[in-house]
Amino acid sequence: MKLATLRLPGGRTAAARVEGEEAVELPVADVGALLARSDWRETAASNGTRHRLSEADLDAVVPAPGKIVCVGLNYRNHILEMGRDLPEYPTLFAKYPEALIGPSDDIVLPKVSEAIDWEAELAVVVGTKVRSADRATAEAAIAGYSVLNDVTVRDYQYRTKQWLQGKTFEATTPFGPYLVTPDEFALDAEIVTEVDGEVMQSSNVKDLVFDPADLVAYISEILTLNPGDVIATGTPGGVGHARKPPRYLAAGSKMVTRIGGLGELVNIAREPS
Repeated sequence: MKLATLRLPGGRTAAARVEGEEAVELPVADVGALLARSDWRETAASNGTRHRLSEADLDAVVPAPGKIVCVGLNYRNHILEMGRDLPEYPTLFAKYPEALIGPSDDIVLPKVSEAIDWEAELAVVVGTKVRSADRATAEAAIAGYSVLNDVTVRDYQYRTKQWLQGKTFEATTPFGPYLVTPDEFALDAEIVTEVDGEVMQSSNVKDLVFDPADLVAYISEILTLNPGDVIATGTPGGVGHARKPPRYLAAGSKMVTRIGGLGELVNIAREPS
């Protein structure tokens, strides 16, 4: 099953089930609200108004997650390009919902920085309340997968040893276009970032050090994960900051983030209005 959140006239949003070239509107406000229902799978299969997908305005697939837990240094090739050792435990930090934008929205470049980098990521969306899970329980708690780009303000990230301030600038993080349930997605998919038509990142999600079930189990040792919570699983090699000389997004840059089987994000970087 493939799900999305539609923006509709009058400022309204609705969750939708994607069927071919159509989005079938569901009786809940967004995918996060859908997952909060114990009968979300049955509700997701219901009928409703149909919208042409080519004309749909998509919001972030989960517009306001209760938690966005991000993982740093989780692809073997990225760890090596950053000159680090493979980690024993996941490196975790947070992002807040104000950072999220839709899959076709503009990225707002912060006025305070010219070091804004791309980080393609597989996003895991939780579908079941889970705490202190073993691997099997963790795997069963995953509602589905999506695409996220953890656009990072590098100079703020490295002002201190704590990364959060460079990771959660408002309106910088595209997320979507869909949630794809685990039965329709294999963890052996190409992950790519292109900037202005040039491939910057190209890897496969099977290069993850800690896979989605590992991460759900580990994070659930620390706190309860709830339906609609998001885990951004880390980025592969090819980030701009690691290039010599470094390369960053600028006004007018077109960034495309793609994961095979999940779709793509297409975003233009712009100066704030």
